[in-house]
Amino acid sequence: MKNLSNNFPSFPSTRLRRVRSSYFSKLITSENNLSVNDLIMPLFVTDGIGVREEIKSMPGIYRYSLDTLMGHIDDIIKMEIPAIALFPRIDSNLKDSDGSLALDPDNLICRVVKKIKSEYPDLGVICDVALDPYTDHGHDGLLVNGIVDNDKTLNVLVEQAIVQAEAGCDAVAPSDMMDGRVAAIRLALDDNGHQETQIISYAAKYASSFYGPFRDAVCSKNSNTVIDKSSYQMNPANSNEAIREISLDINEGADMVIVKPGMPYLDIIYRASSELKFPTLAYQVSGEYAMIKHAAEKNFLDLDKAIIESLLSFKRAGACGILSYFSIDAAKLIKNL
Repeated sequence: MKNLSNNFPSFPSTRLRRVRSSYFSKLITSENNLSVNDLIMPLFVTDGIGVREEIKSMPGIYRYSLDTLMGHIDDIIKMEIPAIALFPRIDSNLKDSDGSLALDPDNLICRVVKKIKSEYPDLGVICDVALDPYTDHGHDGLLVNGIVDNDKTLNVLVEQAIVQAEAGCDAVAPSDMMDGRVAAIRLALDDNGHQETQIISYAAKYASSFYGPFRDAVCSKNSNTVIDKSSYQMNPANSNEAIREISLDINEGADMVIVKPGMPYLDIIYRASSELKFPTLAYQVSGEYAMIKHAAEKNFLDLDKAIIESLLSFKRAGACGILSYFSIDAAKLIKNL
């Protein structure tokens, strides 16, 4: 084959590798950057004293009682992670078909929120609004004749959101996927003096197989039946429907929206952020965490590199923030600790 460089001394004239070959130029031309400011740490809380219980399906992630949780939050504060998202593990003896404990102003989540905000008023605290941790059937809403009743559930979700706002959380995050819940919660918050409480809506939450470890963590699985949430969570085949869902929540008063899961739905994150121009968060869910963590434990991949690469993918897709169980690990990597 003829050597092209003989006739074209500068061939090829465009060499993209030139920029990639120098550390300084890679930094300057980086299109997306991951910051500690992008991170939200999900935390699992449980009743008891001195509890720090590892979740088997999520190595390195624990359920904390309130006393041990505060020490863990110290670490989160030191890493300068701006916000946490709280999820309760409720004892089965306290669950019922109506999830009534969710409305108790002295329930676990409310006690935890009050304690955290009393000691760390500047830490963002996000509370999950859904009934699945509190119901004995494991669904996110109330069952009527075996079907989750949308409108009856709305009344309970509104009360749950008010209880959490009164405990002092900065944002409520409805994850139930009931129609109209953002509007109902926004109206109730405003009418009850919580105009500043934000709504961070799980606007596009898919009926995903990637939630398994999370359901272990909050013990929301029903051992008697397989819980099918596909009548209210989204069909993984659909993307236009996600944009409709997100648009509805924006119009109903959401302050931010969440796409869940994250990595299998990067296209949805991209469309939401680029088409709707609205603050969009990605949730790197428990199954995503478990896959990366278990693969790294078997030396199938480099954990540190996989953490940063996976989180950068959300930023590249357009996410302005990321809920990730890797948040503390990522913060350490970003700070080179």
